[in-house]
Amino acid sequence: QLQLVESGGGLVQPGGSLRLSCAASGLTLDYYGVGWFRQAPGKGHEAVSCINYSDGSTYYSDSIKGRFTISRDRAKNTVYLEMSGRKPEDTAVYYCTARGVLSTTISTMCKMDYSRDMDYWGSGTLVTVSS
Repeated sequence: QLQLVESGGGLVQPGGSLRLSCAASGLTLDYYGVGWFRQAPGKGHEAVSCINYSDGSTYYSDSIKGRFTISRDRAKNTVYLEMSGRKPEDTAVYYCTARGVLSTTISTMCKMDYSRDMDYWGSGTLVTVSS
């Protein structure tokens, strides 16, 4: 069974940078798509970025493209989300997810429903952007 644990959240100033980590255990991520979703207070889950762990294909939502970077470290079985130029609207609980991507492109995966279509979820890490 795959387990996902997010870390790296916290309080940052507007315009600041932060790196989130999604550490996986139990199974290698090599056969999964890994996605970052976020949930702002009182709102639903929004896809942020996804990566095909095997081939490195990536997808970024329009709202964060150019500010966030998703990457992987095969040696650590970990996916990172590097965030710069933080804005107040980036305040949210960030969740790491994983889904088997047998015949699904990473862009398609990242447009799927957080609750219904993902296979594994982390418990989330809170990012607060405030002065």
